[in-house]
Amino acid sequence: MSVLPIDSLETPRFCGVPTFMRLPQATTLEGLDAAVIGLPSDAGAPFRTGARFAPNAARAMSIMLRPINPYRGNINVFERMRIADVGDASVVPGYIEDSLARIEQSVSTLVEAGLTPFGIGGDHSVTLAELRAVSRKHGPLALIQFDSHTDTWDKYFAGRRYSAGTPFRRGTEEGIIDPAHSIQIGMRGSLFQPTDVSQSLDLGFDVVTTDQMFEMGFPALVERIAARVAGRPAFITFDLDFVDPAAAPGVQTPEAGGPDARQTLDLLRRLKGIDLVGCDVVELNPMYDPAQISALLAATVLAELMALKAETLS
Repeated sequence: MSVLPIDSLETPRFCGVPTFMRLPQATTLEGLDAAVIGLPSDAGAPFRTGARFAPNAARAMSIMLRPINPYRGNINVFERMRIADVGDASVVPGYIEDSLARIEQSVSTLVEAGLTPFGIGGDHSVTLAELRAVSRKHGPLALIQFDSHTDTWDKYFAGRRYSAGTPFRRGTEEGIIDPAHSIQIGMRGSLFQPTDVSQSLDLGFDVVTTDQMFEMGFPALVERIAARVAGRPAFITFDLDFVDPAAAPGVQTPEAGGPDARQTLDLLRRLKGIDLVGCDVVELNPMYDPAQISALLAATVLAELMALKAETLS
């Protein structure tokens, strides 16, 4: 099976069924290094629903992206890394624990075949299922979380333990996240209670607020990330509400005061030497994205994470 994307200089972008970056739809996992997988669940959304439609919204705008990444030495990502789009995990709409189990099963199939999963969510609860699958092979993971919220609350609504606001507390409790080597970046905004940020520190995470991020600058932040992860197998989760809603309005839980699109991509392009064993881009909500600018940014972020992984491959 060819794993090169369709050549958009030969076949117009508006032709064909959209897959991520016009990659082939996988019919087998044999010979692949990585896979794009949609995680279309918003059963854990505490506010806006609609992220179940995010995978295909990101795919639709990803056709604008090209295979060569000029920010990492002009590497052709798809010549370095054999990757295909495997479609979406199945979910059970409205039933979060059932949906998490199905997502975990789908991602486990990829990981057991030796592939690195690149997920498109879905609300942030889906990351817990991915972490369960990936940690089964790699052990407790260093988590690099770009977000405006910690998502380390204990319970949400009538004592429910699973939601988009609880995955990283559950992951810590389950031993699939190594908080001593994990970092949360971009926290900002108003709080439910004074402990909304300190609860992550109490669990062992390093936390960098948006204000601290800009005060220290991106070079120092990248060094802090590298020191925290310390070469361990890492999972990057990118919540699109990390970005200011002026640049990404189509998210589930917008939070004013974040970095713009250019600053966001600048930060990601500075990351180096991460042992990336899985990643996702979550919380895109196309219902609030009429101009598709949020979907384009989500697709671009995932493409940058692909380039980060491809850079480590010979």
